[in-house]
Amino acid sequence: MNQLEEGKILQLDFKKIAEITAKCSDVIPVAVQNADTKELILIAYVNVKALQVSITTKTAVFWSTSRNELWQKGKTSGETFELLEVYVNCEQNSLLYLVRPKRGGICHTKNHRGEPRNCFYRKINFLTGELENINP
Repeated sequence: MNQLEEGKILQLDFKKIAEITAKCSDVIPVAVQNADTKELILIAYVNVKALQVSITTKTAVFWSTSRNELWQKGKTSGETFELLEVYVNCEQNSLLYLVRPKRGGICHTKNHRGEPRNCFYRKINFLTGELENINP
C-alpha cells in the first residue's frame, strides 16, 4: 500500500507550489470539476500550449510539471474527460475546467473494487487529524 495515496497520516506538501513555480514559471493552476455531479475531480496546471490544445480538442489537457510535457490525464487508461467550459478567475491567474468524464472516475488510484475514483477521495477527521477514505 502506498502510504501517501492510501494511508491515514496527513502529509501535506506545502513546498510543491514553490518547486513548480521555480521550475515552470509559465503555468497556472486549474481546478477540474465534474459538470454533472459538481464534484471537484483534481487540481492540475496549464500553460498556454495546454490551454490551446484543450480548447481546440475539447479535451482536458494539462502541463505535467514533473515531466515537462503536455499531459492528457487518462490517455493510457481511458479515464479521460470532455472539456465543456473554461472559467477564468477575477485575477486571471487560475482556471476552472468544467468537464464530463468519458467513463468512471479520473484518478490514477482505484478503490477496492478496482474502479477509478476522483482525486479527492479522503477527508480529514477533525477529532483525530487522520485521513478517512470515503471511497475505499
